[in-house]
Amino acid sequence: MITQIYLNLPVADLAKSLAFFNALGFAHNPQMSNEAGACIIINDSILVMLSTHDLFRTFTPKAICDTHSAVEVLISLKCASREAVDNLVAKALAAGGSTYDEPEDLGFMYSHSFVDLDGHGWGLFYAPE
Repeated sequence: MITQIYLNLPVADLAKSLAFFNALGFAHNPQMSNEAGACIIINDSILVMLSTHDLFRTFTPKAICDTHSAVEVLISLKCASREAVDNLVAKALAAGGSTYDEPEDLGFMYSHSFVDLDGHGWGLFYAPE
């Protein structure tokens, strides 16, 4: 049984990326971090490993995607409320991130998104159960 997911993302400037995710309110696990990588805790089941490009290149023989001109992956997170979606996008924008869309209310789901400092897309949504 799978108990956690670790997303591995390459970042150009580890210190800036760590500050960005801290500004969003996510915790940092220093026991799983060093000068080349940092572990960000989204929740108990979802963790993000931020890796310098040099470290990330040791994980794969493929080139690192230029996320400012191409999409590598879209990461979607379900939030507890519409307000949580809006608050997280606002924090991301205040911390230097960007967005390429407007909030969307489909009735059964509310969504918005942000792009982090390295161009990774984060979709946020709320869907009442």
